[in-house]
Formats: sequence, C-alpha cells, structure tokens
Amino acid sequence: MKKIIAVVLVLVAGAAFLMVQASNDDQNNSSETQKDKFRFSLDWVPNTNHTGVYVAQANGYYDEENIELEILPNPNANPTDGLLLEDKADAAIGFTEGVTTAAASDSPITSIAAVISTNTSALAVRASDNIDSLAELDGKTFGGFGADFEAAAMKAVIKNDGGKGDFKSAVVSTGPMEALETGNVDFVWIFEGWDGLKAKRDGFDVKLFPVKEHGLPDYYTPNIVATPAKIESNPDLLKRFMRATQKGYQFAIDNPDQAAKILIDNTDKGTFEDEGLVYDSQKYLTDKYAHADKPWGFQKAELWQNYPQFMVRSGAILDTAGKPVASIDNSKLYTNQFVE
Repeated sequence: MKKIIAVVLVLVAGAAFLMVQASNDDQNNSSETQKDKFRFSLDWVPNTNHTGVYVAQANGYYDEENIELEILPNPNANPTDGLLLEDKADAAIGFTEGVTTAAASDSPITSIAAVISTNTSALAVRASDNIDSLAELDGKTFGGFGADFEAAAMKAVIKNDGGKGDFKSAVVSTGPMEALETGNVDFVWIFEGWDGLKAKRDGFDVKLFPVKEHGLPDYYTPNIVATPAKIESNPDLLKRFMRATQKGYQFAIDNPDQAAKILIDNTDKGTFEDEGLVYDSQKYLTDKYAHADKPWGFQKAELWQNYPQFMVRSGAILDTAGKPVASIDNSKLYTNQFVE
C-alpha cells in the first residue's frame, strides 16, 4: 500500500512540475512574441531615400531586434518635427534645415543618422532657356515652399556665380518640376537622384547645378531625426531600431536592384508610376549613401558645422521672438551614438 501511495505521489509531483514548466514556457513564448512598437514617419511618399527602412522591415531585421515597426505615410510632405514633438512618432525622416531651425526654439530635434552622406540636391532650369550660369537667374522666378532658408540659399549660389542674388519667389502648389515644366517658374531646388532622373526618363530636358558646387557648404540631407527627450528616455529602443535600419541600408548599398524590388513590392500598388525610376535612383544612390571610410548613417562634424553656420550668418534661423539668432551650438544638432 505504501508503495502504491509513493508511486501516486511521484506521478502527482511529476504532473505538477510539467504544468509549471508548461506555464513558464508559455510565459517565455509570450514575452518573446511581445514586440516593442516603433512609429517611423516618412517626409513624403515612399522613395529611395527610404529604401533601407523598407528592406529592414521586409528582411526581418526589426523582428530580430524585437521591434514592430509602423511606417507612417506623409503624402502631403508635412514637416515631421511636429509629429516627434507631439510624440506621435518615435523617429522620422528630417532635414538639416529643420534640425538647425529647431535649435533656436524651445523644441530641439536631433539627427541620429545621415541617410545620404553628401548633398545630392541641385537647382534645375529648363534646358531651352540656355542658362549657363546661376548669375543669369537674377530677375527670374524661383519656385519653392516659402521657407526662409530657401531664399538665403538661392541668394548665396547666385552671388557665388557673379550675380546680385536678386530674384522673385513663388510658392508652388504642385511639385517643383511640374511648375518648372509648365513655365510657372524659372528655377527650382530638387534632389538630383529622384527628380533629376525622373525628368530625364520623362523626356523633360533640364540643366542641373549641384548646390555644393556653387557656393553652398556640403551637408546631410535627408536625415533620420528624433527628439532629445526620446533619446534620453529610450536609448535602447533607438539603438535597436538603428541597428536594424543600418543593416537595411547596407543591404541596399550591396544589392541595389534587389533593394529597389523590395521597395516596390512592399509599398501600395501604384505608388510608383514608373518603376524603372526606382531602379535608376537606387543605383544612383549606391555610392552616396555612406562615406567611403565610415558606416552608413555616420555623421561628420564638419558637415554639421559649415552649412548650419551659413544659415545663421544668412539670418535664416530665427528665435522664438522671430529675430535672427547670432549663434547655435552645433554639437547638439546631431549624435553618432546609435550608429555602429
């Protein structure tokens, strides 16, 4: 009888152990599948500036970092600073101009990675206008978005080429290239690796003047940005997000055609009217994403010194009272702490 009782007790104890173990396994599995949500805002419709993020999501790099990524669309190109400051996004695509402008306010934004290692923007004019120098833009009409830094930059590059920097401005309601093609404006500021290539593919003959070759200091644009508050409160999440994102952009560097296909396949059908443009743009950016001697995303101090200081000297950076600032702390505009 004692033996029977002993056997029963052993069986009961064993069953209890298995139940506890199963419960622990369920809890472990639940904890493994519970991912940290991360909201990432685009600056515009999806394009090759964003490829690394889409690649990282499609290839499971965010899953490896226990992150559930939500890509927030921005078809109206609304400034992403507001979303960050209102905590409606954890990080976003931003620009050096926005970061520098925010530094003079009570709501700073910090660049945590350079999407492209050099400025690929250019002024575009119609080839039929036979403009050979930016000095010839005096008296012409610039089509932009009405930002203070635009006027300062346009004046600088025109004067650099021997002009007076005296031009008219118009805020475009369509895309800049559409306004240029229809003749509503005479020159616009575009990204060569997208709008410039698109014009060529569309048969719209334009002449491009890269701004870094005509008087503007080189700078990073676009950037991945976050608030100092987010950096301080959750550096681990940002570190994991950036580790996955860095892998995505490195994949795009090494495999431009595959990366272009991933971008096309993982955006809404019809996002790209001309899918060939995506492949052309991806190849164009391959050797521009990262510095030759640094990993993707790394930001050099001099690029965060020269152009922001130009903006300050030009009076394009205003304080909360609307007055031009005399200086800003460039060291607070960016950080490399999340780039490996």
